[in-house]
This record gives sequence, structure tokens and C-alpha cells, in this order.
Amino acid sequence: MNRLPWKHPARAQQLLDAMASRILVLDGAMGTMVQKHQLTEADYRGERFKLGFDGLQFSPKANDIPSGHERAPLAPDHVHGDGCGCGSDLKGNNDLLVLTRPDIIAGIHRAYLEAGADLIETNTFNGTRVAQGDYQLEHLVPELNREAAKLAKAVCAEFEARDPAKPRFVVGVLGPTPRTASISPDVNDPAFRNIDFDTLVAQYREAAESLAEGGADVLMVETIFDTLNAKAALFALETMFAEHGARWPVMISGTITDRSGRTLSGQTAEAFWYSLRHARPLSIGLNCALGARDLRAHIDVLSSVAESAISCHPNAGLPNAFGGYDEQPSETSGVLREFAEAGLLNIVGGCCGTTPDHIAAIAKAVAGLPPRALPTLSAHMRLSGLEPSVITPESNFVNVGERTNVTGSAQFKKLILEGRFDEALVVARQQVDNGAQIIDINMDEGMLDAEAAMGRFLRLIAGEPDIAKVPVMIDSSKWSVIEEGLKNVQGKPIVNSISLKEGEAEFLRQAELLRRYGAAVVVMAFDEQGQADSFDRKVEICSRAYALLTERAGIAPEDIVFDPNIFAIATGIEEHDGYAVAFIDAARELKARFPLAHVSGGVSNVSFAFRGNNAVREAIHAVFLYHAIQAGMDFGIVNAGALALVDDLDAELRERVEDVVLNRRPDATERLLAIADRYKGKKGEVKVEDAAWRELPVVERLKHALVHGIDAFIEGDTEEARQALGRPLDVIEGPLMAGMNVVGDLFGVGKMFLPQVVKSARVMKKAVAVLLPYLEAEKAAAGGDAKQRGKILMATVKGDVHDIGKNIVGVVLGCNNFDVIDLGVMVPAQTILDRAKEENVDLIGLSGLITPSLEEMSHVAKEMKRQGFSVPLMIGGATTSRAHTALKIDPHYAEPVVWVKDASRAVGVAQSLLSKDLREPFMAGIVADYDEVRRRHANRGDAKPLMPLERARAKRFAPDWAAYAPPQPQAPGVTVFEDVSLEALRPVIDWTPFFQTWELAGRYPQILDDAVVGAQARELWRDAQAMLDQLIAEKWLTAKAVAGLWPAAQQGDDIAVFDPARPAHRLATLHTLRQQADKPDTRPNLALADFIAPAGHSDWVGAFAVNAGIGIDPHVARFEAANDDYNAILLKALADRFAEACAEWLHREVRTRLWGYAKDEPFDNDALIREDYRGIRPAPGYPACPEHSEKRTIFELLQAEARIGLSLTENFAMYPASAVSGLYFSHPDSQYFVVGRLSREQVADYAKRKGIPLEQAERWLAPNLDYDPE
Repeated sequence: MNRLPWKHPARAQQLLDAMASRILVLDGAMGTMVQKHQLTEADYRGERFKLGFDGLQFSPKANDIPSGHERAPLAPDHVHGDGCGCGSDLKGNNDLLVLTRPDIIAGIHRAYLEAGADLIETNTFNGTRVAQGDYQLEHLVPELNREAAKLAKAVCAEFEARDPAKPRFVVGVLGPTPRTASISPDVNDPAFRNIDFDTLVAQYREAAESLAEGGADVLMVETIFDTLNAKAALFALETMFAEHGARWPVMISGTITDRSGRTLSGQTAEAFWYSLRHARPLSIGLNCALGARDLRAHIDVLSSVAESAISCHPNAGLPNAFGGYDEQPSETSGVLREFAEAGLLNIVGGCCGTTPDHIAAIAKAVAGLPPRALPTLSAHMRLSGLEPSVITPESNFVNVGERTNVTGSAQFKKLILEGRFDEALVVARQQVDNGAQIIDINMDEGMLDAEAAMGRFLRLIAGEPDIAKVPVMIDSSKWSVIEEGLKNVQGKPIVNSISLKEGEAEFLRQAELLRRYGAAVVVMAFDEQGQADSFDRKVEICSRAYALLTERAGIAPEDIVFDPNIFAIATGIEEHDGYAVAFIDAARELKARFPLAHVSGGVSNVSFAFRGNNAVREAIHAVFLYHAIQAGMDFGIVNAGALALVDDLDAELRERVEDVVLNRRPDATERLLAIADRYKGKKGEVKVEDAAWRELPVVERLKHALVHGIDAFIEGDTEEARQALGRPLDVIEGPLMAGMNVVGDLFGVGKMFLPQVVKSARVMKKAVAVLLPYLEAEKAAAGGDAKQRGKILMATVKGDVHDIGKNIVGVVLGCNNFDVIDLGVMVPAQTILDRAKEENVDLIGLSGLITPSLEEMSHVAKEMKRQGFSVPLMIGGATTSRAHTALKIDPHYAEPVVWVKDASRAVGVAQSLLSKDLREPFMAGIVADYDEVRRRHANRGDAKPLMPLERARAKRFAPDWAAYAPPQPQAPGVTVFEDVSLEALRPVIDWTPFFQTWELAGRYPQILDDAVVGAQARELWRDAQAMLDQLIAEKWLTAKAVAGLWPAAQQGDDIAVFDPARPAHRLATLHTLRQQADKPDTRPNLALADFIAPAGHSDWVGAFAVNAGIGIDPHVARFEAANDDYNAILLKALADRFAEACAEWLHREVRTRLWGYAKDEPFDNDALIREDYRGIRPAPGYPACPEHSEKRTIFELLQAEARIGLSLTENFAMYPASAVSGLYFSHPDSQYFVVGRLSREQVADYAKRKGIPLEQAERWLAPNLDYDPE
């Protein structure tokens, strides 16, 4: 598409030439300078309004007494009178000064031009009707904008006349409005908005037309805190440009409202850009709210992802206690010079608090430095919710969550039809939790007002950050519904779909509107003749649509998703036989012709002829997807209940399914029908294992056993292979490694999942155990020791008892022929290093789950350096991260230090570190990555705006305690449960984390029917249930629990705990930490102590501990002795689930019986997992109380070790590991929260309250420190 020409081409070219040659300087704050004049009401009214009405618009005759109700000739729709603001207080309406004191505004413009500004902003920050509505001067909006632009233009002309070689440009400002399209002003109705998209479009259009009429060279949408408002402004501009047949340069500048790095409406800087990128602006940037130092990281992000110029006009630091700004010009300009030196800037200026002196200093600071070179980015689909989502070739198959679709989900349809939108949000949240990268929303139902339902649901989602973080797919067959959706989404969505069925004119109209709204698009292969069912028609229609979209509508190729239609095959109708091939071939051809576009389709359609026969349907889906994805299909929804592995299908079934899918023979349908009933499960039928593989040669049997995790015959088969092949090493390097290579390949491409790999490892270990005596005998005879791929020592660091993840990594590494030495848990640093020397290991891996383990890992790294180690170090575990490794571990050790995100990456990392050829380029990437992390961290600056502790405490959660009656417990003191029934706990288990332990992504029970991992999830589920049956029947484990309730009182940020029998006797003090993030005054800065009433109100606090690991050790040892890692890990994972279930069960006992404040609560297990009940049970080490040592106080109050056999390690990990402990709060408004970053002031205060050295507190709170104690 040819872009519209410039409205003023010569002027636009002057601007572009200036930007190419230097960093341009924008002016500073208008409001700050106006304030310096200390204007009165009379100044704001001027001559024009001094009589109480608009003297220019209404001039009475000499002898008339003005009634104030005459119609104004310059504003035909305005009548002076009671509803008119002309007679109201006008002081503070700075925009009005353009009409009443133009001399002051012109003087400010001149001061900034004298200081060196190239760009002057019009004084129209509040130049929309909704903003002027505060003064009831809406009728003046066209005049205010037009005259502001004229005034700025005249002053710029003065300076250009003095120095024609330096043009000065007028930037017409479209400022923020006092109303937002993405946020509800009514806490009781999160879907309510006090302004809508269409109103914003009309008002921005009116202001923009007037700015252009007045001579603005550039139009800038500025100080954006709600991206949907900005999208409305840009929609207005695009519409205006289209009607003028020409365009003006557009600048966009957003506002990151605090150190969270997000706009007020919740978007990150990158997501903000992707939402607005469709406008192809001259520049994108940030202004206001923060000082330059705090904007650095966000400007850095924009600079890395934006093809447009980058602007930055920050405040002069942060406001002081009186709302003023103290940052001096030298400081502001010095920081911005660093921006320029880093190549981040094209345009720079100032916002609140900046003056001509600041602008002069900034201009001097950036003079002579080159402007940022505009990058050329890869053409990827870049979507956004609150967070960015970039679809790259590495994304593979994009999973679109489809349960928020009334046509596809009976449950969702029922909720929407009954108006139960809050419950419908739960469905959306589940989609995101289950790993959906995009959620599809469809409201096409005959009994539903689809437009209203779509708009309301999207507005509700906007208030749910855990849902709104992902992009949405607005799905409807009605254009009006699609448009309603687009008007209620601040991110960049996908529209599903448009087509050519109503002709090119309507197709192009819709496409052009989609571009203005900023959406990607699904195009159905459907034209005026109907849906495409043949290869030729699919390719023809999609190619025609592509040309129209890219050449005439301006849609980027990467924002196009073709849906060439998947139709049912094997229906018995001959013309249907080629439907799958037509789709696959079309996908391949479309990808070849249009490599940047995407291909999607509804997969379940293909197997519709076999509904009721899930096994055959799953086989068809698997085979179809296998071929379609290879051909280029990269988007879609798989509706099947499960997805079989192509390589695991019965050979005959696979052959006949492929015959059907690929249409390889005319009788393919009949041949598949002939065997289909064999695979159709019958009610109550027991599946019989196929034993045909037992007839294969022994080498093939070994491969089969490894790939399928079958260990029943492995000892005999291994010995038979040894005798046949002659040497034990030949068995390992032959069939065993061949089988494991297949496992590795399948795992690497996502065709196998972790539980299957662990089962394969069990088989491998048992086979090696058979061969080990023969290997040792050969080694002894040869007098040497054969070298494997490498020797890796692994350990969970001192003070930490969690090892499931480490064990899984060890298994995966062992499967890949690494010699793994596992030292277990709670291993001191010197033990690790001594054993590493003794074993002459090639690599060390450290694991940990609790936050103190991070400090211990840093200590190990320091010791490795001090003791002269040279082997690489791998870091892993739930609390570890790339950032922590780069900042806190890597600097202490000169050799390679690599963070391993999960088990699937361990093999690649280890291979790269131990390979002479791979290590150097691999580490070059890691070093560059860590350097970038450290640079970003350093550029955050030291003055991160945490609230002073005193002010944070003043903003505590403070309900009306006088009106609150704390519940009194029915069973005060300590209650012990000696033997909690495992049978009673089984129904309370939350299974979702169990599957996450095995790296299977999805929420239970939906994961059992997941299209990708469902089959493996069901197999793992069956194994878990079988083990549960056995361990309960044979009493492998014992679960014990203890709970206590004591009188308590809030004392500052502490909780005083008293003896129920002697209420004046203080038993202990619980120490809590307070949020210090600088939040709006309407949001309290929480500490757990806030939920306990002060003294005199008879409040109570509770504590608990549960131990579900009693008796586990001998069973784990038994499995490990049998080389059965799978069942050892499975048992530990189940014990962890029992511990969490016991904590849930115990909390219910406390609420309903021991404390008794919720005796009749009606919740089922799903509601318990959602924590719908009153009260909370925060645990030390979690976000609300991140410091683990508080467990010691809990354990002393409960006497947990004596009563339930649960102890603490020196780093406060619980042993046995299958345990949970924490506190109980009953206040109805108690809630979980994140303490977040802590200042040195609060850490010192915390150390003093606890009576520990500051250094100790800093070690315990290391992940939360907002400063570097070193």
C-alpha cells in the first residue's frame, strides 16, 4: 500500500532532514512556567471574559442589560446561561490563556526557543471537550486548539526568520483526558466506563482538525496512561488523514506511572508500543511521571523494539513533599546525555518541573551526539495484552484457548446467557493458566445481545491482569460484534475473521478499519462463490485476499493468518476424500508464496466422520497435524480430547489413517472403517497390552522397551543382547543408546513428555545394572577406566531439602550418557567441593528451592573461585533466575556459570559446556546476556522511589476496628492431629502442581483432555492413582498436623502473641514486613500485622504445621535401589501433594471447628483451591512474608518437632520436605500480597526488631533488597 502523501511535504522533509542530522530538542513544561507567573482569576478571564460571559461571542448593545442567554454567534451550539462556564471560576484552565493572555504563552514559547528547542508544543494539554468540561467551556475547544497552534506558529516563525538554517516546528498536542476507556471509576461495577471509544474518537478528531487548521507541523498524542484512549486518538487521526487525502507526522508519548514499569492501565512499555505500532508514527516515546533516571530501562526497551524514532521528555526528577521539583538542570541533562551516548534518542526534552534552563542544559548535553539509528526488525507478528507476545518461527504451533466461546463451550454459553460474567472470567483465567498464548472470545448466540456481551466481557477482562496479560482473538461472524470488541481492547488483538464473501469493497472497508484499530486478522478462504474446498480455490482466494490486504489496505504480511478451511474426510462422499490433502498442500503453497503470513484451522473438523470413536479421531488428528505443521500450519485450535503420538500409533491404524488423510488410495475410507471398531473402546472394557513387539529381534525389543518405558522384560532382554553382541559396551552403545537417542529426539521436538522420559530412564538404568558387573570386569582386565560424555556432580545446597527437580534433571542427563553423581540434599559447600575434587568432575550443578539457597549458591561460587576450581557451574531450582545468576553468582566465579531454566534444557547446556567446539560460542552468548542484565540493573539507578517507611506505615490497611468484632475461637491453644487419614486427604488434593512437577503444562482436570499432553497426563494420572491406592492401603506414609490459636495484638509492624490461659503473658512476637512501593493513596501499603486488631479488641492469630513425609524414606530407598527413579520421584511428588492437601484440610478444620468463624461454609474442593473462603494462611518464604526465619517462632509456638516430628534446617527448610507451615488470619479483608522491594531503612528496622545484625537480615532478605549491601 502506498502511504498517503504529506499534507505539507516541504515542511515534513525539513523535519525528517533535521532528525537525520541531529538529536532534536523538544521544549519543557508549560504548566511549570505558567505557575511561575502566579496568575489570578482576572488573568485567566482577561478582557474577553471579565464581565462574566464571553465578550467576543456576545456583545450587547449599549443600552441592553445582558440576560446571558443570547445565542453566541461564534459557537452556534452554545447558549450562555446556567450551564455555561463563562461565568464560573476559570483559574487553573491553562489552555484558556491562549485566548486571554497570549502574551504569557508566547513568552514561554520564546524562552524555550531561546534555550535551543527545535520543537514547540502547543498549549492544548486539556484541549478536548471532556477535559474542558471541567470548566464548562466545551464550546471553545475548536478555537482553543486553532489559536494555540497559530500562536506557537507565529513565535516559531520569528526564530526561523532570525536563523533560516534552523527550522522550528510546532507540535500540536492531544493530551490525556480525565476519563479512561480501560478503567472503571466504579469499584462496584468493573465493566462500567464513563467514556467510550466513539466519544473519544470524535473529541480527538475535533481537536486535531483545529490544530492542523492553526498550522501545527506535527500532531502528538501525549502523556498516555491508557492505551485504549491513545488508540482512539490514533483512529481519529487516521480517519482525518484519509478524508484529507494527506497526512501529518505523528508523535506518540506514553507515561509509565511508577517503578512497576507499566502504564496506569497496566501495560509494559513493549506491549504499549505493539498496541500503537500500526499508526507508523514519526516517533514513540515516554514522558511525565518519572525522572530521566527511572525512565532509562523503559526507553531502552522501546529503543530495542521500535522502528520509529525514540523520544523522551522526563520530569525534573520526582516531586518533593510539596509537589515541586528539585532536580537541577545539570543532573537532568547529565542523565539524558548518557541516554544519547548509548544511542537511545532521536528527540529529547522535558516535562513537569523542567524550565528553559533545563532545556538549555539538555540541548548542550546532546549537541554533537548522533541520533539513534532506526533498527530494522524481523517481521514477526507482534501482539499484546498487558504484556507483549511476539510470534516467531520458534513459537512453533500457537495454542489459542477456545473455551471462552459460546459456540464451542456449553458451560461458557450458559454462564453468559445467565449473566454470570464473574464466573465466565474464571473460564478465561483457566485458559491462560493452562498455557493459552491467546484467548479466543466468541459471543455469537441467537439468544444473546452479542455486541453488548462482547463489550462487557472484554471490559471485565481489562480489570483482571492475570487474564489481560495475553492477547485476545475477537471471534465473530458479525462485523458489528467485531467492532464492539475492537473498541474495548487496549492491546493488539487478532480478529477472527473476515472474508471476501460479500465482495472486495466490503472486504477492503473492513480491512482498512482493522488497520486503523490496530489488529491482526484471520482471513477465511471464502469468496463470493462460497467456501474454498479445493487446493486451487484455497490458494486462489487466500492469494487474492493477501494482495488486497497488503497492497491496498496496508496490513502487514506478518499480521495475516490464513484459514484455508479444514473439512471432514472419510465421510463416504468421494469429493470429500481430498479435503485434508487440499488443506495441507494449500498450507505448503501459501507458506511458500507468503512466508511471513500464518496458517490456521480447526483441526477437529477433519475427523468429524468418526465422532464417538476417540481413538481413531485422535489418530486422524495426530497424522493430520504431523503433515499440516510440516507443511506450514502454525496456528490453530485442537479440539480433540487427546492427541496421540504419530510414532506411537498402531502400525496398521497409522497406515490406514495416512491413506485417508493423504488420500493415497480410492478404498482408503472403507479400509479404515473396516478396522475402526477394533479401536473403539467399549464401556467396562479392559485394555489389553499389545505383545506383538515381543516377537521382534532382541535389539529391536530393547529399543521398543526404552522408547515406551517398559521394564517388565528388560533384564532378560539385556542379557540376551549381551550374549548375542559379545561385549556389554556394545549393548550400551548399540541398542540402548539407539533407543535413548530416539527418546531424546522425541523429547526435543515435543513428541514425548517428561514422565515418559523418566520411565525410559528407569528402563535404561535397569539394563545398565545388568551389564555393570561385566563392564567392571572388562575395565579391571584392561586396567583402565572408560570415559563417558562427562561427569557431573549435582547437589541441593546446604539448608535446603527439596530435590524433585534436581532428580529429574539428573535422570535426563543420565539418559544422555552423562555420569551423574548426586550428593542429595542439604549438602555443605565444602562437601560439594571436596567430592568434586575427589571424583575429578567436569561440571557442578547446584539446586535449591527456598530463597536462602540463593545466598548459599553465591557462597559456593565464591569458594570455588577461592579454591581454584576451573569447572563450569550450572544453577537451577524454582527460586533461581537468569537475573539473580547474572547479578549475584556469576560475578563471584571466573569460569562459566549458567542458569538452567528446566530439565529440558539441561542436556544442551551440559553438552555445550563440555564441548571444546561449542563452549566458546555458547558462553559468548551467555556472557553477553549477563552483561545486558547487569547493565539494565545498573541503569535502574540508586534512587528507585520506594516510599519512606514512615509514610508507608501511615498508609497501612486500617479498617474501622471499633466496628469490628474479632471472632473468638472454639478451641484456643494448640490442637494436635496425630494421624490424619490419607483417604480423607485424597479428595482435597490440588493436582495441577503435580503435573507441573513433571513439566506438563495445564490445569487439572482439563489437562487430561489436553490436545498435546493429554495422553501422557492420563498415563501419569493412572500411575499416580495406582500408587495412591497402594500407599494408602499399605500405610506407606503418615500425615500429622498441629494448629494453634492465640490472643494477639497489632504492635506497629509486629504481632504480639499471648497465652490463652494467661492473656497478659506474652508468648512470642511475629515480625512482618511492609510494602514500600509508591502506590496511589487509595491503595494501602500492606503488612500482615495490619490484619490483626490493636490491643483492646480481643483479636487472635493462628499458626499451623503439617508433616506428610513420615515413613517415606525406606520406600524411596527401595525404588532407588531398584533403579526405579520414576516411582521414587512419583512418591515424593505425591507426598508433597498430601502435605498441601493436609494444609488445606487443616485450614478448613480451623475455620469451621477450631476457630469456628465459618461453621457453615459451603465450598467444594475447587472452591478451596481457588481460596474462596474467608481468611488467609501465608507461609514464611512466600511473597507476603518473604523471610524464612519466622518459621522458628511458629515452630516454637507449636512445638512442631516434638508433636509431629517436623524440624527446621539451619536455613529454615522443613524436614521431611513434604511439609507446610504458616499463619492464620481471620479478618474478612485479609489478603495475599507481595511485599516486594525493601529499603535499607526498613531492613535495618526489621533487624532491630528481631534483634539480629543488619548483615544477617540482608542475607535473609537478599532477593527483596532495593540496594546492594556490598
